[in-house]
Amino acid sequence: MQSCGPPPVHPRPAGQDRYTISEVAEHTGLSAHTLRWYERIGLMPHVDRTHTGQRRFTNRDLDWLGLVTKLRLTGMSVADMVRYAELVRAGEGTAAEREALLTAHRDDVRRRIAELQSTLDVLDYKIDVYADARRASERFCGLHG
Repeated sequence: MQSCGPPPVHPRPAGQDRYTISEVAEHTGLSAHTLRWYERIGLMPHVDRTHTGQRRFTNRDLDWLGLVTKLRLTGMSVADMVRYAELVRAGEGTAAEREALLTAHRDDVRRRIAELQSTLDVLDYKIDVYADARRASERFCGLHG
């Protein structure tokens, strides 16, 4: 997947990118419990382990978690995120299906943004009504005070 934005900022340079679960939790803001759950449900690709069984995440894992976090912030369901992860793991032959999934989600996000903008317009209107009433009251009190 290509990106037109700046490269992600990683705590360590490539080649030295082996992170413990607590380091990843601190870097991403996700709890260790959430990271283990993401792995258990198939949302995280295979996470390497040390010879003692401790998880070791890479910069690539951090990039993936960054995308997952953005998808979650947009309201994508966990089921759809897992489906997307499965499609990514299945390879290039699933590009059209991945595009369709993301396009449908983007359409939903745009619809929700429009709803929120409409709601914000109502709030702005009501706030302006109260502010106008307050200013009028202050002018009246200033003239007759």
